[in-house]
Amino acid sequence: MECFVADIKDSTEKLVQKQMPENADEVIEKLFHDTRNLESSSFSIIYEQQQLEDSAIQLWNWAVTKHVGSAINEDQKAKVRHAACLLLCAAEPPEPSEGAVRRLILMATKTGRTWLDCKMPQMKFAVKSLETLYGRLTASADDKGDINIPKGDVEKDLFRVLSYQAESALAQENHPEAVVCVQRCRDMLLRLPKETGYLSLMCYNFGVDAYNLKKFEESSYWLSQSYDIGKLNERYSPGAVVRAKILRLLATVYLEWDCVSFQEKALNAVILANQASVQPSGLFLKIRILLKGKARDEPIRDAITELFESEVPLGVCLSMVKLLMEEDREALAFEFLKRVCQRFESSPELGSALVLHIELLLQRGKELLARQKIEDVITGHYTGKPLSHQTLSSLHLLLWDRASKNFEAINYSEALQWYNYSLSFYAAGQMEENLAKLQRNRASCFLHLGQLEKAREAIKEAERCDPDSIFTQFSVYKIAVLENDVDRAAEAVRAIGKLARGPVRSEDRLLQAHAAASGLLSLAAHIALEHDQQTIAKTALEGLCEHSEDWTQVLTALRCLVRLALSTMETAREEEREASLDALRSYLKMEYSSKQEGPYIDQRDSADCILTALRRVSQPSPMAGPRPGLEEHAEEANWFRKIAWNSALQCETSAERMRDFFVLSYQLSQFCLPDRAVLMGQKTCLLMATAARLELCRTSAVSVQQAEQLTEALEHIQICWEVWKALKASGDVSKDQTETLLLLYEFEARAKLSDPKLESVLEAVLELETVEPKTLETIAGLAMETPAHYPLLCKKALRIALALHKKQPQPDLLRCSRCLHSLVQLSLPSGVSEAEPRALEEAWGFYQEARSVIGLAPEDFPELEILWLLTRAWNTGILLYSRAQYPEAERWCGLAMTFLCHLGALQESYQTQMSGLYGEVLDKLDKAKRNLVMEE
Repeated sequence: MECFVADIKDSTEKLVQKQMPENADEVIEKLFHDTRNLESSSFSIIYEQQQLEDSAIQLWNWAVTKHVGSAINEDQKAKVRHAACLLLCAAEPPEPSEGAVRRLILMATKTGRTWLDCKMPQMKFAVKSLETLYGRLTASADDKGDINIPKGDVEKDLFRVLSYQAESALAQENHPEAVVCVQRCRDMLLRLPKETGYLSLMCYNFGVDAYNLKKFEESSYWLSQSYDIGKLNERYSPGAVVRAKILRLLATVYLEWDCVSFQEKALNAVILANQASVQPSGLFLKIRILLKGKARDEPIRDAITELFESEVPLGVCLSMVKLLMEEDREALAFEFLKRVCQRFESSPELGSALVLHIELLLQRGKELLARQKIEDVITGHYTGKPLSHQTLSSLHLLLWDRASKNFEAINYSEALQWYNYSLSFYAAGQMEENLAKLQRNRASCFLHLGQLEKAREAIKEAERCDPDSIFTQFSVYKIAVLENDVDRAAEAVRAIGKLARGPVRSEDRLLQAHAAASGLLSLAAHIALEHDQQTIAKTALEGLCEHSEDWTQVLTALRCLVRLALSTMETAREEEREASLDALRSYLKMEYSSKQEGPYIDQRDSADCILTALRRVSQPSPMAGPRPGLEEHAEEANWFRKIAWNSALQCETSAERMRDFFVLSYQLSQFCLPDRAVLMGQKTCLLMATAARLELCRTSAVSVQQAEQLTEALEHIQICWEVWKALKASGDVSKDQTETLLLLYEFEARAKLSDPKLESVLEAVLELETVEPKTLETIAGLAMETPAHYPLLCKKALRIALALHKKQPQPDLLRCSRCLHSLVQLSLPSGVSEAEPRALEEAWGFYQEARSVIGLAPEDFPELEILWLLTRAWNTGILLYSRAQYPEAERWCGLAMTFLCHLGALQESYQTQMSGLYGEVLDKLDKAKRNLVMEE
């Protein structure tokens, strides 16, 4: 107990200090938790009574002071009060004084009320302990005759506690307990007559709560109690207006509960209510009850007359008319409506009654009468009986709805008449957005009726009122298509696209769409195709691809564009065919871009709209609609892939176009199912794209652009290597020459880029399982093809190629001769001044190789090549002779003479010419030797 008292004191001091503690909520929770144990405990003697009482008083005063304000919420305030109440109760002696008991009663009562206000009726300490305290107080008064305790005050407090108990019981859905508590309160009203109004209103509130919860039986009980209690004492009961309100709600409860079973009770209640205080709502309710009870027309007519004679406003009268129509009392409805129109003939609100009359006539199929009434309203509108803005808006909606239904039923003439009725209420030159919608709808009717001129006039009016509407531009487009005005149609499509980037406004029922711009552009393309206007259709489809956010719709539009381009190519001339190919390429190359206003498609060159679309449909997004599955998405990609492939094959005259189409085909294949056939297609696309890019570089001058193209070719090659690895893993590729081609393409690109990795490419070629001499000959040619210049690599490749040729069972001497020709060409200098011993020795070695090859089959070695080798060796010797290098001259000339025997018909001619000169060379050589001996 000492620890408990210490904890209570500590918590109290923390709360009642001047500055609210930051952890006030934690302190309150601890205090509430510590004191709750007192509810189930009984203390006969507590030595710390004074400390507990002081803490209780401090806590109570702190909770009720104004400066606490909103620092703590109602729930926390109730907990503090509850703790104070428990502490005070625990601190009281077994025989408390009268003042102490009354103080505890006050605190407990207020605590219970606070809990009820917090919607926490489970806290029952206050309402359960009070009766015990009251019993003790009453017993004490009876035994001792204590005149200081007025019995009326005790009963008044008990009355309040019982009412709280009733409220608490209902909050816990304990209806029987609440009934008992209220009955005890009712029994006390003879001694507490002033509480009559309070108890009556409390029962009314109980009835309202039960009604809102659709507990009609409980609601009817509490409302009946409220009315009966109010009758017990007229002086202190609620007034007639409140009693009438109670009875009307009671009648409503019976009506909604079971009108057939409780019709009589409902009628009695509402009649009593109207007798107590006549209100339009009561008269209206009486008619509702009669209608629900299937009463005859006569009593209903009497009730309507009663309502009508009570000077109710027009709105109530019109509501009654609608109710009668809903209950199939058409005759009564029109009869009453006629009387209403007569009474309010001079009222500015008469228009709403007239509009309702027209609406009811149309609902009942009395169209001729409705038309007559509309024409009367139009006449009155311009002759002193104008309709209010709100009434006019309602009438427009009614007329447009009627026109829309006729339009949907393909009754265009009828629809036009209803739109014309609406148009009659607009003044000439009026500017309004709704007028633009109306004119567009009229134009649609005129178009369906074949009245093009009138449609054009209507659209001019729509443009005047609302030129920045996509729907206005769409109407302009439709007329342009019918007039075959390609420029005007294209302009309208562009306008729709431009306007689509801004916020899309709603539209009338004839032209609604989830995505207005894309929906209209799609429809525009359909209209153009229906009228065989392919050029206009292309413009619309291109606009759709540019602005639509629906990727499936974009794919469909691109399919249409591709088909149109392909159909044009079939019959086009060469120039037109190239233009169609360019158009087709642009359809497969549209870039997706995001703007601040929202995503849309923009025509540029850096990416593919189709690729972006396929990526988007393959990725989940919580903001997007349903997307196609993997198979459907792969099927779309495969269709476009084949189109790109076939288009590439038609571009023999343009390497640039061919390369673009093959790249697109590869990119599209990435969205297909990765089977072997797709991998083969990817490999071929990349090889062909690389070949096309290299072909462009061969025909262009050295430039920065060429370097970029070669770098791009290397990127294609690198990707192709990855595809090739996957392909090798999927099956046998032993007969495939892809590796050789990739290395050749890579060698060419790196050679022209002067790439230091070039020699490693040659090494990779030599590491292939099978190296063809032709491959090495090609590499040799590429090593010296401008701007490349790698003579050492060239000679290396040619030597190996020659060696491979010689290893063949039957060497191809023609190809051997070409290798030797190139090797000699690379080694021999172009002039004596450039001759070096090393170069001459290298060339001499090649000549010896040539002699050995010729010796294999002299008759098969090309005679022209023999003549070339002879001539080149002879000329080298003569050049050396002219430089007085006689030994070398004799050597090379002698080498040339060895080839004479392999010449055919030319041997005699060359031998005659060479022999004489060769003799001179030998003479010079002998003289040079003698002079040398003499000098020694």
